Amino acid sequence: MAAPTYRRILLKLGGEALAGIGGLGINPDNAEEIAAKVKQVKDLGVEVALVIGGGNLWRGREGLQHGMERATADYIGMIGTVMNALALQDALERAGVFTRVQTAIEMRAVAEPYIRRRAIRHLEKGRVVIFAAGTGNPYFTTDSAAALRAMEIDADVMVKATKVDGVYDDDPKLNPQAQKFETLPYIEALNRRLKVLDSTAISLCMDNNLPILVLNLWEGDALARAVQGEKVGTIIGR
Repeated sequence: MAAPTYRRILLKLGGEALAGIGGLGINPDNAEEIAAKVKQVKDLGVEVALVIGGGNLWRGREGLQHGMERATADYIGMIGTVMNALALQDALERAGVFTRVQTAIEMRAVAEPYIRRRAIRHLEKGRVVIFAAGTGNPYFTTDSAAALRAMEIDADVMVKATKVDGVYDDDPKLNPQAQKFETLPYIEALNRRLKVLDSTAISLCMDNNLPILVLNLWEGDALARAVQGEKVGTIIGR
């Protein structure tokens, strides 16, 4: 078995990864499948942190369409990410993986407050850390939160998990001739306004030279192969 290329990764999941029928709610089967993939990587000796969105539980734009304040809509979404984090924590611990949830908005009855040095210590002790509630601030997406946390914990790479096996020059579902990129410079990813990741997150990674790996989490053992150095997905970097 190949030694892992990365010592520590941050895995970014959209809330839809946990969604049930219709893209809503939390499907325990999906949580268990994600837990199995994370455990597979963990067993390779890689330290793993997670950030998950909340789109399966709340879409802020729907609130905005009814006149809700943006900050309120964003805070609701942050709380939704905590629900998803707890569902993932449960699935991981049932799979035998020690886990901690840390939240940017304090709710001590269910999770630890986010403390950078404590998060790093958990990782060093072999625990998976799930960062919830985004950055704790409205107007920032969970993509941006993932980039920020990845840099704070000194991750080697931020892995953006999607349902597509990388970044293409066009939508591969609509254009069968779309070409996949094996590598893509940060600036080109920004210029192309990729829907796979928001521009703030890409800019943060570019300014701090943090590579981004975009892959299809549901494609067999793609994540495990990627951390072992195989060419999987698309690397966004220098």
